[in-house]
Amino acid sequence: MSLRTSRRGIARASAIGFTLVLTLVPLLAPPPGGLAMASQVEALPSGAQRVVSVGGSITEILYALGEEDRLVARDSTSLYPQEALSLPDVGYMRALSPEGVLSVNPDGILALEGSGPPEAIQVLEKASVPMVVIPERFDSQGIVDKITAVGQAIGEPEKAEAFAAKVAGDLDAAKKITAGVEDRKKVLFILSLQGGKILASGTGSAANGIIELAGGENAIIGYSGYKQLTDEAVIEAQPDVVLMMDREGDLSIDENELFSNPAIAATPAGMNRQVIRMDGLYLLGFGPRTAAAVKDLAVRLYGDEITN
Repeated sequence: MSLRTSRRGIARASAIGFTLVLTLVPLLAPPPGGLAMASQVEALPSGAQRVVSVGGSITEILYALGEEDRLVARDSTSLYPQEALSLPDVGYMRALSPEGVLSVNPDGILALEGSGPPEAIQVLEKASVPMVVIPERFDSQGIVDKITAVGQAIGEPEKAEAFAAKVAGDLDAAKKITAGVEDRKKVLFILSLQGGKILASGTGSAANGIIELAGGENAIIGYSGYKQLTDEAVIEAQPDVVLMMDREGDLSIDENELFSNPAIAATPAGMNRQVIRMDGLYLLGFGPRTAAAVKDLAVRLYGDEITN
């Protein structure tokens, strides 16, 4: 059974919500291992035209550069633009099947830092498929560096540098709109609320990065990555706003469920019923659309307080 066939059952059973969770997971702090173990090159072979993209932001960058014709497959976190969905899906970026990747006969792989598992990478190494690992960092410079790294990898450095400069300018402009805000909102990013247990973002994550870019403060700073919080920790954090991915189906968290949680109810966010929902990849992708996401989040946090 091919990887693509095996994924169909998962997709049918879990629908949009499950896909959004898979989209988020690689946007946490990248774990050790994965492609860091692979033999890395700075660029794919000259003229590489059968490229597999592993990482939603990498796929977005290739489309933004007008280099989408090189793509022969993408991973399951690559949900934008819509046209990318017509490409074969080689699986989730941290659970790649080497058979799925090799089935499209690639002459190169562009993969976001943290992809894997190591066993899959070892098989791809033995198959002598050139691989470029694209660094991931959750700040403005990280996005610029990602774009230039992709351009270098595909032999289009000048095109990528021009686009990176535009994106850098857009990010600077987006950050400036909250420059005059004095009372910074404390934001609690909640990944899930399974069984009433709050799984929330600390530092070192994409959620932390986007909150800071939009002029907010992460309400949780005592740890890195994502962890379950005790009720006491939530109440002590006193967030002004809850931020969540906009989901559908079984993984959605409605407002009654959220604000009836005793810990949330004891915070300013709960008392004032303040919640912001945004598309997961748009909010946390740290790619070409991040400047727009920063503006959207800032407007929803501060409204008339910001400078347009």
